[in-house]
Amino acid sequence: MLDKKIIDLCNHQINKELYSAYLYLSIANYYAEKNLEGFAHWFNLQAKEEYEHAEKFMNYVHDNGSEVILGSIEAPKNDYNDPIEPLKVTVEHEKYVTDLINEIVKVAHELCDYRTLNFLSWFINEQAEEEKTANDLLARYEIFVNDKKNLYLFDQEMKSRA
Repeated sequence: MLDKKIIDLCNHQINKELYSAYLYLSIANYYAEKNLEGFAHWFNLQAKEEYEHAEKFMNYVHDNGSEVILGSIEAPKNDYNDPIEPLKVTVEHEKYVTDLINEIVKVAHELCDYRTLNFLSWFINEQAEEEKTANDLLARYEIFVNDKKNLYLFDQEMKSRA
C-alpha cells in the first residue's frame, strides 16, 4: 500500500498531466486557426501523450490498491499574441511538470518508497526529453520565423510526427 502522501501527490500529478493534455489541445487549436497544420498536428499528438502519462499514474495508483481522485481541470489560455508564444508557454510548462515529478521523487525518497522511485524513473527520463524537445522547437522556430519559406517547411516537417 502506498503512503497517503504519495497517493495525494500521484492524484495531483494525474490532474496536472490531464491539464497538460488540455493545454496542448488548446495550443493545437490555436495553430490550426493560424493555418499552421503541422504545429497543430504535433500538439494534438503531444496532448495524447500527456493523457497517456496521466493513465500511467492512474494505473500505478490502482495497481497499488489506492483510489484515483480526479479534480477539476483548469481552462488553459486560449489566445496568444503570436505563434511563438505557445512555444514559450510549452517550455515553461514542461519545466513546471519536471518540478512536480521531482517533488514526488523527493517525498518517495524521504519515505524510502523504492517502488514509487522505480516507477518515477521513467518520468524523470521522459521529462528530460520533453524539456529538450520544447526548447528545440522554440529554438528552431526562432531561426525560421523571419524566413517564410523555411517556416513553411518547418510546419510541414511537424506534420510527420507519428
